[in-house]
Amino acid sequence: MDKSTVPGLVVAFAACIASVILEGGSPAALLNLPAAVLVFGGTIGTALISFPFSIVMGLPKYMMVAILDKPLDPHGIIETFCRLADKARREGLLALEQEAADLTPFPKKGILMIVDGNDPSVVREVLEIENEGMERRHKSGSALLEAMGGFSPTLGIIGTVMGLVNVLSKLDDPSSLGHSIAVAFIATLYGVGAANLLWLPIANKLKAKSAQELWLRELTVEAVMGVQAGDNPRHLREKLEAQLPPVERGKPEAAAAAPSAQPAPAGG
Repeated sequence: MDKSTVPGLVVAFAACIASVILEGGSPAALLNLPAAVLVFGGTIGTALISFPFSIVMGLPKYMMVAILDKPLDPHGIIETFCRLADKARREGLLALEQEAADLTPFPKKGILMIVDGNDPSVVREVLEIENEGMERRHKSGSALLEAMGGFSPTLGIIGTVMGLVNVLSKLDDPSSLGHSIAVAFIATLYGVGAANLLWLPIANKLKAKSAQELWLRELTVEAVMGVQAGDNPRHLREKLEAQLPPVERGKPEAAAAAPSAQPAPAGG
């Protein structure tokens, strides 16, 4: 479970409810089924108009990616490739074919390519194309949620206008005007609230996670190229650790404590 997504959602919605209570209102007064149907149903509908069906149907998956925590282990990658570099220098690149079986798909592909004797420029190009494809797939999810964050407030305003039209058609009952107007504005509350407490924050979380995974895969590319170039394991470690924050460098014990010290699975 991601350490910040769910707690952040809880804090954000709890703050809104607490503000209503502190002002002397009742959270139950904010419940309005027609407004919810219009805002959330309308947002899904406009998303279906704007995006391919397969991307919209992936919405539950995108939400789970934001909520669940996928451990990224740069130390494990560094330790693994330093070990592979040492073996390649002692036994040759062909000796890495058996080692590749224990790797996750992305680094495995790179190692098998260098075992097959591909040119370094070809290996780098193929791996970078893989990264670009992953980044493009990830962008479709965050783009969907960002678009929903844009549609939601507008649909809330539409709901409010529709509610006010209904209010104006019943001016013969002044005693109910206050309640009817308050209910009409709940649609705007739902639209703006959903956009700024749900859709846009989740989109930002997806973009942040995608950037982290892309960085890890770029680190893997440099590790693969270092092994192919026959880098000294010590030199390779220094080159890879240069991409880590200073406080995280020189910590092989962190990888040793991991169960397998293997790179995290490549997503997307």
